Amino acid sequence: MEVVSVSKTKTVKPFLKWAGGKGQLLKEIEKYYPFRDGKITKYAEPFVGGGAVLFDILSKYDLKEVYISDVNAELINAYRIICDDIEELIHSLSTYQSEYLPLDTEERKIYYLDKRARFNEVKVNGDEDINIEKAALLIFLNKTCFNGLYRVNKKGFFNVPMGAYKNPMICDETNLRAVSEKLQRVTILCGDYKKSADFIDENTFVYLDPPYRPLTDTASFTAYTENVFQDEEQIELAKFVDDMSEKGAKIVVSNSDPKNSNEGDDFFDDIYAKHKIKRVEATRMINSKSDARGKIKELLISNC
Repeated sequence: MEVVSVSKTKTVKPFLKWAGGKGQLLKEIEKYYPFRDGKITKYAEPFVGGGAVLFDILSKYDLKEVYISDVNAELINAYRIICDDIEELIHSLSTYQSEYLPLDTEERKIYYLDKRARFNEVKVNGDEDINIEKAALLIFLNKTCFNGLYRVNKKGFFNVPMGAYKNPMICDETNLRAVSEKLQRVTILCGDYKKSADFIDENTFVYLDPPYRPLTDTASFTAYTENVFQDEEQIELAKFVDDMSEKGAKIVVSNSDPKNSNEGDDFFDDIYAKHKIKRVEATRMINSKSDARGKIKELLISNC
């Protein structure tokens, strides 16, 4: 039996603030980590987002293989650039930081809007130099925009206004280098979660954090990509989970709990009827209305 070793290297943390990030639920999610007996040697996270669970696992375990993916091309580009071109990225971010921080509020707004416009200009894939700039712009915008949101309009343009941070850490050099080191042995793919099927087997732990089902008809005020994830897609994902479960993989899925707003809504209870559903308390930090923030229940669905 191959035993998964506990990582002795430094702790790494997400390099982006990401709406729906799982930092606050890590204590609950880590209860499902199946690495102790040595049978599970692989990890897959096909909706990687900010990667809170990914970086927690990379900080704690040395696994044989790790796979991450997301449909957000700009996000995946940032992961790849951190992996492959860390020094050039740090140079760009350091420049942004040294230029931005001394400015007053009005000057910062002009600088921010200029970088946002440039990001939208280079949002289509270009050559390697443009991809490095695109990753640096994404991280800069994430660190300086309102609430660290990633939101695009119907044309796919990033449209979040500037935030009010006094001294944002635009270039966290120490963590970025640590993240780069950890990503060297990670397969990074831009694409649909279904592409992970070939990687997933009986030796794999899979964490799925899809776009959450809105708690109300008007709650879905942000879009993280131009792609839509409605009830039909949630049902398809549940079938995918059933298929991967039959392969022998250990799986955890997170989502919103419809019962927060409608006690009779059994949508997830029905489509994940074959699996265990645990309701855990979380805090909704990002919402367009302040009264919609606060303690709510979220779902952790598992076959382990």
